[in-house]
Amino acid sequence: MLQLKKASIILEMKATSKEGALRELAALAAVECGRFTEEVLYKVLLERESLGSTGVGNGVAIPHGKINGLDDILLCFGRNRAGLNFEAIDNRPVYLFVLLLSPAGKAAEYLQTLALVSKILKDSAKRQQLLDSTTREAIVALFTTASTAP
Repeated sequence: MLQLKKASIILEMKATSKEGALRELAALAAVECGRFTEEVLYKVLLERESLGSTGVGNGVAIPHGKINGLDDILLCFGRNRAGLNFEAIDNRPVYLFVLLLSPAGKAAEYLQTLALVSKILKDSAKRQQLLDSTTREAIVALFTTASTAP
């Protein structure tokens, strides 16, 4: 089951660039895990982006990475209603961001979580719900229900 907390959600991201979005998400993740600085997490995300954009298309990006010393998988969600260029595979703007950070030693759990997040975001109705949600609670509920559905 996905563990997305209300405190790990940015309803209105301020970023206007890919780097800005990664920094904004890294800052949120740094606060949430309390163990790493924004800069450390930003570098992990940038390193992963150097292999290829995590902008998966349909207005979605799933920046992710593995980090030694992290205890549990960390999920953060961000929404940018204006959309921004994230070098997505379909060359369209990205509006929805799900940040996934995993302990280096939890490969299976990491892949399961990534697959679950991808499954949720592939559903156009769920993407629309995420765009339309006005509260963090509604976003948490969507992820919780979707991750427990068969």
